[in-house]
Amino acid sequence: MTDPLWGPETAKAVDNFRISGEPIPVGVVRWLGRIKAAAALTNADLGLLDADLASDIATAGAAIAAGDHDDQFPVDVFQTGSGTSSNMNANEVISALTGRRAHPNDHVNLGQSSNDVFPTAVHLAALEATCERLLPALDSLAASLHRRGADWAHIVKPGRTHLMDAVPVTLGQEFGGYAAQIRAARERVSATLVDVGAVPLGGTAVGTGLNTHPDFAAMTLARLRSGATEAVAAHIAEAVDHFAAQGARDGLAALSGALSGVAVALTKISNDLRWMASGPRAGLGEIVLPSLQKGSSIMPGKTNPVIPEAVLQVAAQVIGNDTAITVGAMQGNFELNVMIPLIARNVLQSVDFLAAAVHSLAVDCIDGIEADEARCRSLAEHTLAIATALNPAIGYDAATAIVLEAQQSGRSVREVALAHGVPADLLDRVLDVRRMAAGPES
Repeated sequence: MTDPLWGPETAKAVDNFRISGEPIPVGVVRWLGRIKAAAALTNADLGLLDADLASDIATAGAAIAAGDHDDQFPVDVFQTGSGTSSNMNANEVISALTGRRAHPNDHVNLGQSSNDVFPTAVHLAALEATCERLLPALDSLAASLHRRGADWAHIVKPGRTHLMDAVPVTLGQEFGGYAAQIRAARERVSATLVDVGAVPLGGTAVGTGLNTHPDFAAMTLARLRSGATEAVAAHIAEAVDHFAAQGARDGLAALSGALSGVAVALTKISNDLRWMASGPRAGLGEIVLPSLQKGSSIMPGKTNPVIPEAVLQVAAQVIGNDTAITVGAMQGNFELNVMIPLIARNVLQSVDFLAAAVHSLAVDCIDGIEADEARCRSLAEHTLAIATALNPAIGYDAATAIVLEAQQSGRSVREVALAHGVPADLLDRVLDVRRMAAGPES
C-alpha cells in the first residue's frame, strides 16, 4: 500500500469500525470518484467554484474512478449507516491529490451531503454491475440453454413429477424451459433498474436540497450519463421525490428480490442437471456433464457435478443476502436509511457472484453436456406412465389395471396390454413415446 492520502476523519473511522476487515465495495469507491469529479465541474459551471480548482478535483476524482487509488479506502463496510465515513474518505483523498488546495468539505463536498452522495454511488455501482456483467451473463446462459434445447429436440425421455415417472417429454423441451426461465428472471431484474437508476443526488442532508444550487443535480447527472455506457446512462435519473429517495432504499430492495429470483431459477436448473447426470450406472444417467476434475480423493475415476454444486452455493448466498438487504431496507427512519453500507455490500456481492456463476454454468457446463440418447429413449419406453396414453381408448380403470400388473410382473406396459386384449395396432399408435412428447396435434 502507498502512503495514506486520507485525513483525520478517515483515520477516526478506521479506528472506530474495526469489525470485518472488509472495505466498501470497489464499485462504490469508483462511483464516488466519478460523482466528485462531475460535481466539481458542475459547480465551476455554476460559478460556485474556481475553474482551476474544479479541474484539479475532477482529475483526482477521475483517478479514483479509474481504480488508481482503491487502496486508499480502508474504512470497514460496517460503518456509520449513512456512509459518511466513506464519503469523507473520498473527500480527503481528493483533497490530498490536489496538494491540499481543495478543502475536503468546502470544495470537494460542495453542494453535497453524505446522505445523497453515498446512496447515489451505491445505486449507480449496482446499476453498472447489473447492466455490464449480470444481464449479459444471463443472456449468454439463456442462449446456451436454447441451443442445447434445439440440439436435443428429438431426444425423448421420461417426464418426472414428484421425482416419479411421468409421461414422456423431450430433453429439448426441458432445456427450452430452462432457457425461458432464465429469460424471465432476466426481465424481472431489468424491470427494477428504473428505480435503481433514480438517485437522490441533490437532496443534500434531508431531501430539501439545502446548500446546493437548484440546477446542481441535473447538470451533475448529465455529466455522469455522458461518461457511462449506453445501457447504464439510459437509467440514470434524478429521483422524482428526494424525500422518498433519501429515506428509503426500496429500489435496491426490489433489485435484490429479483436477484433472489435468479437464484431460485438457477437452483431448479442446477438440481435438475445433477439428477439427470446422476450415476453413471446407479442413477438416471440421461446426460453426461463435462468432467472437470477428480471427484474423489479415494474413489478412482469418480467425477462430480462441480459447476452445478458451485452455482447452488452461490444461489444460497444470494438468497441469504436478500434477507439482510430486506431487513436493511426496512430501516428507513424519517429522512434517512441507516443501513446503506450493508445494502451496498450485499447487493453488489449478489450481482458479482451471480454474474460469475451464470457465466461458468453456461461455458463450463451447459455448452459441454453430452446427451445419452439411447438411455433416454429406453427409460421413456419402459416407464409405466406411458399407459396414460391408453386412457382415451380403454379408460382410466383398465389402464390402471395394466399398470399395476406390469409393475408386479416386471413386464412392459405393451406386453400386459396385449394380454388384456388391447389391439396391437392401437398400441403401436398410442404408445409412440415421441408422439406423446410432441403434445396435441394442431
